[in-house]
Order: sequence, then C-alpha cells, then structure tokens
Amino acid sequence: MTVRSTIDAGWRLTLTDPHPDAPADLRGRVVPAAVPGCVHTDLLAAGLLADPYVGLNEAEQHWIGRSGWTWTTAFDLPAADGATRRELVFHGLDTVAEISVNGRVVGRTANMHRTHVFDVTDLLVPTGNELRVRVDSVYAYTDARRAESGELPTTYEEPFNHVRKMAANFGWDWGPTLVTAGIWKPVELLSWSGARLESVRPSVTVERPGQDGPAAVTAHVAVRRDQDAPDAELLLTATVAGRRATGRVPAGADTAELTVEVPDARLWWPIGLGDQPLYDLEVTLSSDTGAPGAPGAPGAEDRWSRRIGFRTTVLHTVPDRAGTPFEILVNGVHVPVRGVNWIPEDCFVSRLGRADYAAALDHAVAANVNLMRVWGGGIYEKDEFYDLCDERGLLVWQDFLFACATYSEEEPLRGEVLAEARDNVVRLAPHPSLVLWNGNNENLWGFRDWGWPEIVGDRTWGLGYYTELLPAIVAELDPARPYWPGSPWSGSPDLHPNDPLHGPIHIWDVWNERDWTAYAEYQPRFVAEFGFQGPACRPTVRRAIDDGPPAPTGPVADAHQKAKDGVAKLQRGVLPHLPDRRREDPEQEMADWIYLAQLNQARAVRFGVDHLRGQWPRCSGTILWQLNDCWPVASWSVVDGDGHRKLAWYALRAAYRPRHAAVSQATGRRPFVRLTNNGADPWRTELTVQVHTVAGERLWEAVHPVALPVGATASLPVDLPSGGGPSVVTVRDGAQVLDRILTAEDIAADLPAARLTVTTEAAPDGVRVRVLAHTFLRDVVLHADRLDDDADVDEQMVTLLPGEAHVFHARTTAAADDPRWQDPLTVRCVNDLIGS
Repeated sequence: MTVRSTIDAGWRLTLTDPHPDAPADLRGRVVPAAVPGCVHTDLLAAGLLADPYVGLNEAEQHWIGRSGWTWTTAFDLPAADGATRRELVFHGLDTVAEISVNGRVVGRTANMHRTHVFDVTDLLVPTGNELRVRVDSVYAYTDARRAESGELPTTYEEPFNHVRKMAANFGWDWGPTLVTAGIWKPVELLSWSGARLESVRPSVTVERPGQDGPAAVTAHVAVRRDQDAPDAELLLTATVAGRRATGRVPAGADTAELTVEVPDARLWWPIGLGDQPLYDLEVTLSSDTGAPGAPGAPGAEDRWSRRIGFRTTVLHTVPDRAGTPFEILVNGVHVPVRGVNWIPEDCFVSRLGRADYAAALDHAVAANVNLMRVWGGGIYEKDEFYDLCDERGLLVWQDFLFACATYSEEEPLRGEVLAEARDNVVRLAPHPSLVLWNGNNENLWGFRDWGWPEIVGDRTWGLGYYTELLPAIVAELDPARPYWPGSPWSGSPDLHPNDPLHGPIHIWDVWNERDWTAYAEYQPRFVAEFGFQGPACRPTVRRAIDDGPPAPTGPVADAHQKAKDGVAKLQRGVLPHLPDRRREDPEQEMADWIYLAQLNQARAVRFGVDHLRGQWPRCSGTILWQLNDCWPVASWSVVDGDGHRKLAWYALRAAYRPRHAAVSQATGRRPFVRLTNNGADPWRTELTVQVHTVAGERLWEAVHPVALPVGATASLPVDLPSGGGPSVVTVRDGAQVLDRILTAEDIAADLPAARLTVTTEAAPDGVRVRVLAHTFLRDVVLHADRLDDDADVDEQMVTLLPGEAHVFHARTTAAADDPRWQDPLTVRCVNDLIGS
C-alpha cells in the first residue's frame, strides 16, 4: 500500500544569500512560511513586505529574485506503515534549488514546470527528519547559462529563455517584474513497498464519432519497483462507468496497458454544443496476495483516479483554394472558436486555488467563450484549472512554454525541456477539455521578422523543439490529440509564419500602429491573438495608484502601464472616435478617462470580433488577447487584475453570442446585417431592422423571417437615407436589441446634450436603476462601482433613442435611495462629453 503524506506544516523561511539591496533587518531572520508558497507571499503574510501591486513597490522589490533563500521543516514517518521505500515528491519547485535531508544533499533542480522525485529511503529516521530546500538566485543561474550558450535574443531584456521558469515573472508588456522563488506546489512523502504506480495515462476511443454509444479507455501504466523486492507479477484493475477490466504487469516489466470497454458512453461536448458528462476512472495495482482492487486489502499496492470524458478531437489543416484552414473538430463537429487568451491569474501562482480559477473561468463562460488558450509565457496550469474547464465545457488550447524568444537546444536546457514536456503531457492527458498542443508563442514569427538570425548565427534557437522533440513526445504520449508547431504558423517553412491565408495568425499592427477600424482589412483563416488596450476599473485604479488622486499619467500610473508607449497608443486610439476631454478636477478627469478609454477598447473588441465572425466559415475562430490580468494594470484584458469586468467584457459577450447578428460598418460600404448561426440548433425567428434619426424619427423598417441552419450565414439589407445626417441602425429579435450602431463617429455626430431621468428601486440582490431617455443617449454606462467597489452590473453601453428606457440591474450592497445614483459620474453617456 502506498501512503502519501503531505509535508505542509512547520516550514520556516530564511534569507541566506542577500542581494545588496535586501533590507538589513531581514538578513538571517526566520519567517513562518506556507507550502505551497513563495517568498513574496510569506513576507506579505508576515507584514515584512509592502504590497508589490500598489504604487511603485514593484520596482523596490527586485532584490527578492536576486537573493538566495532557504526553507526548512521537520517531519516524522507514518507510524507502522511497513514501507521499504521512501521518496520525496516536489510537485513544483521555483526554481534553482538544492534539497537536503538530514544534512545530505539528495538533489538539485532548475525547472519550475515539472515534478521532481528523490529517493530518500536510506536517509530517514522515525522522527524529526530535517528537510531543507535552498533556492538560489535565478539570475546567477541564467548568467552562467548565458555565458555557456552566448546571447540568445528575446523580445524583452530579461533572461527568461535561459531557465525553465515562468517567463512572465520577468515582466511583460502587461506584467511586472516580480521574480519569485519558493515551493509553489505541494510536497509529499511516498512510503511504499514492492511496487507503486509511477504514472497512468488514459487514452479514449469512440466507436461512432459524434454519437453516444460504444467507447473504450486504455490505461497506459508505468510502474516503479523496489529493486530489493522480489520481481513478481502484478495485477492491474481498471474501473469506469460501472465497468471493470483486469490485467497483469509481467514479472520484470515496468509498463502495461489495460482497456475498459464502455458500451453506453455519453459524449463530452464543448459548451453550447451538448453536455459534459465526466466519468471516474480508477486504476489499482495489486499483488497476487490480496483481492485486486479491494480498498485496504493486503494485496493492494497503489491506486490512481481521475475524471475522464469520451470525445474525439481533430485539427483540420488540409489546404484548400483559399489557403490553409485551421479548424478544430470535436466529435466530428467543426467548432466555431470563440476564445480568449489566458495568462497567469496572479504573479504569485502558488496562492491560486480552485475558487480563483472558478471565478475567472465563470467570467469566460458568461461572455460566451468556448476556448481558453493557455499562453506559452505562463505555466502549465494547476489541475484545478483543467478540472473546471472539463466541467464547464471550455476547450483548452495548451501552449508549450516557449514565448517571444530563442532557446538553446543543448544541455542542460534540452534535458529539462524533455522531462517537462513528458511530465505535463502525461499529467494533462485525462482532460477532455484539452484539444490542442501548440509548440510556442511567436518564436517562429520572431525568427523570421525580428532580426534574431543575425544574433543567433549558426547556433540552435528552438526550432528543433517545435518541429521534432515536442511533436514526437505528443505522438508517443498523447497521439489522439493534435499538435501544431507554433502560433502564428502557416503550416510550411516556405510561407511567412503570419500569413493571413494560412493557419492561425496574430494581428498586432492594429493596436501598435493603426486605428481599430483596420480590422476590416483582414480576411484570415483563424486569429489566435488580437486586441486593444483599456484602463482598469475605478476601484482597481484607486487601490493601485497611491501618489495622490488617480490620474491617467504620472509616476505610479505609468508604472502600471507596461506596454511601450502604451498611454500614447491609448490616446491615439480614442481621438478618431471620442472626445479628448480635460477637466481641472482630478477625479472628474480620471472618471472621464476610464469611461472613454474603456469604451474605445470595447468598441475595438466588438468591431474586430464582429468583422472576423462575419467571415465564418472561412475564418473558423478568434482568440482575443486577453481575458484576465495578473495585477492592476492598463492592458488588453476584459477583466481587470482585481476581477472587475471592464466595458470590453460586455462587448465581447455581445460579439460572442452563438447566434450572431451585427451591422457591418466597413468604411466606404453601405451597412448590412451579418447573421451567423453557431448555436446547436437552427435559428428560427423574426428579426426587425430599423433606421432612425438621432432625434428618434423612424426612417425605415423591415421585418425578416429567419430560418438559419446550424453553421449557416446570411445577410439582411439596410436602407439608409441619402444625404441625411447620422442615422441609428437597430437589429432586434423581439424586445432584445442584438446590435445598434450610429453611422457617424461620435465626435462628428453633433450629439444633443443628454437629458434623462434616473429612478431606482430595491431588488433582491441589489438595485434596479431605470434610465429614461428624453434625448438620444449614446452608450449609457452605469458606474455602480462608485457606490460599491464590488458592484456588478448586468448590462453596459446601452444606446437609447428618445423615449426609450433601460433598466440596469446592479448587484450591490448600496441602498436604492443612495443619492449617488443620481451623480452624473455614476450614469454616464458620450453626450455628457460632447453635448452641444
């Protein structure tokens, strides 16, 4: 019987190799430590570190990653377990560590992304075993590796490409430089005899793709044997869905396979296309001396269990007349990808738990997202992340962890990459949500266009990982899942990696150089990254900026904008569309800036997604950059670093409706309504298309019966008057407004001064706020967070014609009779900033 004992108590942390900038009072000081944890979180808990997310604190804490630290604890052996072997398992060490037990070094590590196992059988005593983990400065390690390999270029100046550690720890264009050190995942003592399960890798097959019915799961089992024990035959038992199979591991063998037939399996489907049934798979390793699989039986040696799902996944990339498609098929169905990119949810990933992941993924589900791309500069996420995606039907595109850099293919890095990839492919194999392995982020593109070959010369730079090593590992360990060498990548070295006609592309010229209306120029096959920036929400900004009243610029505000020329690009993006309003009162100026810059981000997201989705099925999917932030910052996220939904989240939710209707706004063309049915059923309804003047006069109306099969598209005409002023085009499905546009830019539309009436009433979980328009109101927003930092509003950016009303539902602890509901900074519209 294998006994797993978690070593999570009594840990102490000491600064043992201080950087010159380290505070003198910390040198040699013993601090209580949490495992899992890291230096930053331990010092924060002890009151010895200012919050690195606030003010300029980040810049004052770089000494942490340049110092050496030691963790110590003591543990006893499980009582009377009869074990003959003892192994220490570190599920995550960050990063350059030396492990000692009772004064003896048992191993050294240099990889955050893998599990490390050390045999300590001959070192342990019954009680009081001392466990010591020394973590050295990662910069000392990268300096040594860089001296061996020579300079290898990256997009950023930090040396993240010389060590297997979360690249974003070293800073990114949305993240701070907070280089962590610690024991970031659990530590276990394994006590066992005879043999134990080293790994179990399930692979599923479905007899009739797309249909419930006969299926099977094969458990590929690896066994670790005690070399001092008899080399006996072992029994395997696997159970799933009420079915059981038994098999044997022959004497002398350390691998075996066992298949369980499931005659009535229900298929696992992506969200919106069906249900997500999950089945508990248990594999038991036993000797002949006991009843196989019986819990606690004398012959039971070890057991493993996970949840699995039955489904098929295929990546279709066979060239066609238009280029190279990039189509994800699940259970034989072409899935229209409505995705978001996922970065680490916190700079300190050790403190992320199931509740944190659930809250973030619920934002995605509520925004009609069906795919999460786990980006290659972060981590292979914890098991809880993938469990939750399995439960919610969220597909997962998983990058291998290479991003925006070149990488040596020589030792010691190559061996770490190999071990890390094998470890994580096996770990993630059970998850039905995982549908794609991707070799890297932007490295193939970078080598082509960013001047890297001149620096690299004839040295290796990572290509062999993406085209040889990683696909071979996936083919061996996870052959039923597709692999793609990189994003972007066009499928051939003869093509530009970011060719819109071939495979997945990234669109970044729009944010960096152009107006967001330039999205209309693209006709790609798949877009894996694109996006536009906006500031964080008011409570987040107010928490992070501590050098006076929050302002759009200033030392602290600028420190929370990591993109190159980010503030200027934000301002440049706003000016063609919205007013450049300046006020003497700092609070009003910041309120205007958050409203206008977030609104512009929202419009960019809606415009870009509407345009790209309108090209279905030629363009088979979009993955917006990005869902989340890891700290309070101005960025491309639609949910800010404190978990508040930005206006862009509401725009994404509307643009990602499975049944999609959007008014085309391509420059120089008459508008029309694009319809796309990416739902699970035919779309049968009547849509009303209307044209009004800004004064509310109806100019044109048409009612269109719609009977759109699944996957089909259609267009509806819009009849605009000639020679008139700006018009308002509305698409309705009954009372629901699916889209409403103004046919002129706000700054050129001569919007009337806003006249409206706000009334409130209590609701079971908050307040209903009714806004009655007496004039045309452009993009009404309810800033309920001015009354309650944690308030949440059901809808935003509601454009109203004269005489129309909208009721906002604010989930909040604020009272309905609070006079701040009437504050003009609480209920905003564009008219307030332009009004004549």
